This record gives sequence, C-alpha cells and structure tokens, in this order.
Amino acid sequence: MGALDGRIAIVTGASRGIGKGCALELGAAGATVYVTGRTVTEGEASLPGTIGATADEVTAQGGKGVAVSGDHRDDERVKALFERVADEQGGLDILVNNAFLIPPELTSGWPFWENPISNWDDMVGVGTRSAYVASLFAVPLLLARGGGLIANISSSGAVEYAWHVAYGVGKAALDRFTSDASRELKKHSIAVVSLWPGLVRTERTVQVGDALPGLDLETAESSRFTGRAIAALAADPKIMEKTGRALVSRELADEYGFTDVDGRLPAGPMRQRPKGAPGSQP
Repeated sequence: MGALDGRIAIVTGASRGIGKGCALELGAAGATVYVTGRTVTEGEASLPGTIGATADEVTAQGGKGVAVSGDHRDDERVKALFERVADEQGGLDILVNNAFLIPPELTSGWPFWENPISNWDDMVGVGTRSAYVASLFAVPLLLARGGGLIANISSSGAVEYAWHVAYGVGKAALDRFTSDASRELKKHSIAVVSLWPGLVRTERTVQVGDALPGLDLETAESSRFTGRAIAALAADPKIMEKTGRALVSRELADEYGFTDVDGRLPAGPMRQRPKGAPGSQP
C-alpha cells in the first residue's frame, strides 16, 4: 500500500527534469499521475525524455501514468486537460506546477538589456503564468475531492539574484501567488506551497555543467528529491499548517526523514551563485 493510493495528480512539464522526478515519486507512492509536456517523440528535443516515457516509468514505480501532450502557453489545451481529468477521475488531489521554458540565454551571464525581450515571455509568461492558469482550472477539481495540494516549483532566486533578472522576477511572483492564493483557498482545505530545490542534476544541468565552473554536481540533488518532498507533503494530514509558505526541499527531508535516491542528503539551495559561475558576485 502506498501513502498516496487512490490520489489523482497532475504534474506539468514532466518530460524530464524536476517535473519527471515529481511524477515518479508520486507514482511510487501509489498515485495516478497525469504528466504533461510538449515532447512526445524521443529526439525531437535537444535533451532526452518524453511524456510517454515518464508515464511508463510512473506505472513501473507502482502508480498509474497518463501522458497528455500540450503546450502550457495554450489556455484552451490546458482547460481541456483539466476537463479530461474531471471526466475520467471526478476530481483532483495534487497539482504540481513545474512547466517552465528555459531560454538559452539563462546561463549566458549577459545583463538583461543585452538579452532578447522574449526571455521575459519565456520565463514569466510560461513559468509563472502557467502556474496561475493551471491552478485556476484545478481548483474546482480539488474542491470536488474536498481539498488537496497545489505545489509550485520555485527557487531561492525568488529572494536573491540567480542567473537572470527575468528568472528572479518570475520566481518571486510565483511565491507571491503561493502566498496570496493560500489566503483564498485555506478555508477550502486546499494547501498551496512553493518548493525550493537546490542545484539539481537534471538532464540540462549535466549537459551544460562543464561550461559553468563552480557548480558542484557531486552535492546536487537528483531530479526526484523534490518529488519526495511533495509526496511527503501530500501525505501529511497537517499539510494546512504549511500553506502559503515557500519550503526548502532539503529542510523537508530533515522533517519527514527522507533522503535522495542514493541515500545521501544534498547541499540544498545555493544562497549565492558559486564564484566564477554566470551571475556570481565578484
């Protein structure tokens, strides 16, 4: 028996990276997980991973994975996703807002005025806005189940400089959404939290790691570590005590007693960019 047997979850942006890790951990706890993303064929993206492969791995972990292709810039397709879940499941228990578009300039080290304006639309328009839109459509389904959890994948970049001006603005706005939405949803037993991972060994980070001196991948988190934090939160009967807060995945490991997939505890969020890396302080 899993701690989340019978629960229904949606994880956005789950072809790879943290989204995939969250989907796998929810599946390992017994949940049915709808995984969304744009990549449906291996090789069509510059990085490995597809929503179908993630869904299959969710099922292999003991849950049930359902792949749903879609672009979170398209509100009608997002609406159709939640309508499908309502028709097939009658409600929703967990929403993980992870969808994010990373422009190539994120790790360039260039100041914002030398970057294309589209960087704002990529990170704020997709990352922050898509969390708002998905949550808007999710709330009626969460209400149908008597409450639930909305988990927004954020960053310590919400409170200090990290990588790119638009990145930090988007994460700060996401954490404010968490705080404000929690005020309206608390009376409905719907918890809203932000999660701050540390440095994560995603497919992208591993690919570009050599070009970013100072990043210590040895102490970084696996893509499943924050997923374990979300699974623990979703199973916590006292989750409403945490609503509205930005929570650090590494600190939740101490509270709930989980480790990373290799049995170790990672270093946690970077409070300052490593010296020599783009965006670091001199």
